[in-house]
Amino acid sequence: MLKGLPYKAPPGRPRKLTKTQRQRLVEWIKASPQVSGYTSGCWHTPMIQDLVWRHLGVEYNPHYLCTLLKTMGFSYQKARVVSDHLNEAKRLEWRQTRWSKMLQQARQQKAFLLFGDEASFAQWGSLSYTWALKGQQPEVPTRGKRKGYKIFGLIDYFCGQCFYPSQTGRFNSESYAAFLLEVLSQTKQHVIVIQDGARYHTSQAMQPFFEAHADLLTIAQLPADSPDFNPIEHLWKKVKKEATHLKYVPEFTDLQEEVDRALLHVAQTPSDMTVLMARYCEKLGRVDKAA
Repeated sequence: MLKGLPYKAPPGRPRKLTKTQRQRLVEWIKASPQVSGYTSGCWHTPMIQDLVWRHLGVEYNPHYLCTLLKTMGFSYQKARVVSDHLNEAKRLEWRQTRWSKMLQQARQQKAFLLFGDEASFAQWGSLSYTWALKGQQPEVPTRGKRKGYKIFGLIDYFCGQCFYPSQTGRFNSESYAAFLLEVLSQTKQHVIVIQDGARYHTSQAMQPFFEAHADLLTIAQLPADSPDFNPIEHLWKKVKKEATHLKYVPEFTDLQEEVDRALLHVAQTPSDMTVLMARYCEKLGRVDKAA
């Protein structure tokens, strides 16, 4: 007789938030904290705890709230800065129209399709978290010099080949033109350069240069404030991580050696770079497959 009784799982503790309340919480968190009246641009757990209490009348322990947020599809991650005046229409036009035309042109002409940018590597490097005794903040020495090692860079979309002359002076139109001229001298292929709107890229001084080399060089402009469309940004991130991150560089010559070493490694392993480019430039990759 007992075997015939249906088994029912114990109901457990009822949820504090209803399904509707959870959905409202999701929408609040997806929006900026400033929309909910906070001054910070990023959420942290005590803020969400206060949000739930003020608007839903439910109190959570901060530790449990972290677990709850994970079950709702959230994770604690580093935010990134984006421009507040992006022209989404032009960005969409680039992804759906201009980029596919550049890609088709490069394939037809068997041309280099080069993404260009510049980077400055500081001698003081960058730091992150580390283990240390409580109350004793760890210290990393620095020379305190603000001199930077500057690199012009171009990287080919198809094979990952890099061009990267270095300099210690400021970036300007004259040095940019000299860099492009050096690249053109190293190949007989047509070269398509995709560049951002830096002043020395688009200055009046550069226009005669572009016109004089139009038979070998095509220039394409990325939409304004769109570094996410430029996979060479990932190259700079990789080089800085290997050359200057968490490192004490006592002399400027040491900085040059570290950066040159990291760049040489990238240049000698272009296949690794194309993989990184594909991950970083996923949106362009989708267009590539559709082309």
